[in-house]
Amino acid sequence: MVNPSISFLKALPLCVRRHRSIVSFSVLLCALLGAGVAAAQAPAAPALPPPPKDILVFTNGDQLSGTLTRSVGGSIVFASDMAGEITVPLDKVKELRTQGSYAVMKAGETPKAALKSTLGKVDVSDSNLTVTPTTGAPVVVATKDVSYVIDQDTYNKVLTHKPKLSEGWNGGVNFGATVVQSTQHGSTFSGGAALVRQIPLLTIFPTRYKTLVNFQETYGNLTQDAQPLVGIAASTVKTSIMHAGLEHDVYFSPKFFVLATATWDHNYAQLLQLQQIYGAGIGYTVFNTPKHELDLRVDAHYEKQEFIDPTSNVNLFGSTFGETYRRTLPMKILFNEGLSVTPAWSDPSVYSANAFAGLTMPVWHRLAVNLNGSDSYLSNPPAGAQKNSFQFIMGMTYTLH
Repeated sequence: MVNPSISFLKALPLCVRRHRSIVSFSVLLCALLGAGVAAAQAPAAPALPPPPKDILVFTNGDQLSGTLTRSVGGSIVFASDMAGEITVPLDKVKELRTQGSYAVMKAGETPKAALKSTLGKVDVSDSNLTVTPTTGAPVVVATKDVSYVIDQDTYNKVLTHKPKLSEGWNGGVNFGATVVQSTQHGSTFSGGAALVRQIPLLTIFPTRYKTLVNFQETYGNLTQDAQPLVGIAASTVKTSIMHAGLEHDVYFSPKFFVLATATWDHNYAQLLQLQQIYGAGIGYTVFNTPKHELDLRVDAHYEKQEFIDPTSNVNLFGSTFGETYRRTLPMKILFNEGLSVTPAWSDPSVYSANAFAGLTMPVWHRLAVNLNGSDSYLSNPPAGAQKNSFQFIMGMTYTLH
């Protein structure tokens, strides 16, 4: 009599050969179940400890923990866990101990010299700031000589990284609209942008390059239906005013710069089809602080004026004398103003002038209300057109930064 167990063992290889896929799947399933049970029974990995905090100690003994954000002109900006972001004069700081890596710039230091700054942990005590690098000797700077302290990421981005053309732009984009639907019907749209790009991106350093881009367009139609009973004829009023400008400044000292500029203007109210100006000149920055800035400019340029009546077209050689002023008011309200006068040396009877002023008032996040007035003057418009053209625009602005 044959032992059943022996017969089973002899038949097993044949079964395995015939049902190899079933056996493989069974083995895999058992392995996964075993791994799941082992993982469930394994102890949970311990949670990582929170990163150490920077410590700020005031001269009166009070202490805060958090993160040093930056130091600017004799004050530090500290993001406290309890009090939020605060600004503290350095003379009120008894001690500061940081954990991150920072770079310290001295007063009057140029970007080239700042590239050699020591990076490391920053400690403040006894009116001295000490930078302790990972390797090398500590560097001690008197707090009165400290112009700026920035974190290593910002330092690398601003000084060691060459910004792309798309980086570093500040300013805003504005828009507004009016729609009328009645006996009169029509619409008026206005929009534009005022952008500035300054290199280096960190404004504590003297400006090397600055690019300004401006565009503003107001366009609309208002149609009046005929009303024979009251003697009103059908009519259409068109509004079309456009200004575009491009300027690139290269600074050869903290105050003086050379510039290349181009502007394009169209104003249907003055029968001006297109005015083009291309020139170069010099400028002077009277002052430039976070609070306000004043720039003066003069150039020599070629100017071409094309009117709807081509017999009034002229080609001119002239200059533009101008100034621009910016001021930050309370509640982060921004005031901008500018004036330029453009005499033509090739024909002294032809000259023009432009003036603008505006307020930008923040209302929610990056949205703001803008109030802008501008005035343009032409000494030589075709017959029937006014020499002066004024417009006032109220709309919304989206700020980039």
